[in-house]
Amino acid sequence: MAETAAPAEAAQVNGLRAARRSPASHLTEAFAAGSVPGTATLREIPYQTMVGIRVERGSDAATRVASVTGGLPASSGDVSGSDAAVSVLWLGPAEFMVVAPEESHGSVGGSLISDLTAALGSDEGQVVDLSANRTTFELTGSRAQAVLEKSCSLDLHPRVFKAGTALATEIGHIPVVLWKTADETFRLFPRASFADFLGRWLVDSMREYASPEVP
Repeated sequence: MAETAAPAEAAQVNGLRAARRSPASHLTEAFAAGSVPGTATLREIPYQTMVGIRVERGSDAATRVASVTGGLPASSGDVSGSDAAVSVLWLGPAEFMVVAPEESHGSVGGSLISDLTAALGSDEGQVVDLSANRTTFELTGSRAQAVLEKSCSLDLHPRVFKAGTALATEIGHIPVVLWKTADETFRLFPRASFADFLGRWLVDSMREYASPEVP
């Protein structure tokens, strides 16, 4: 019986994957048309596993949670994690967001969320699946910072906003978590309901770099 159950479960998972649509899937062509490789390129990274955590740093529960994630960031802007795949972003003194690949989600066989829930146990705190709550935009290129500076109040100069920094802010009046993953690469985490507006806003902000220079 078990031998036939696994293929059936795999088929169900594949069926669900084929049927779903990401919050900005309808903008794929617009992102490609508005991008200039090396200058400003925008894409959606859909279906990442995201988990909201509330736990007091220094508590036994925080120690157990940290053992699952590979650590918890210590202060504003910090990002920690076990490896390149699992990252933990600081949102507040006792609030964090874990970002991990789709494969970490329980719906496709991953155990990250259940492991975090077990680590918290009955102690005070919270573990919430946010995977369907937000999507991920990645903006990269030599003008990525300039595109964001058109509508972001943060000081994004590399001396201040270094690679490996993540902060809550607004882009085009849309609340996002902004994470600089490399010198010319930023990831934005808007709520799914704002993905269309923010995606179009970013494409419009990139427009000058996609236009030929006027003699």
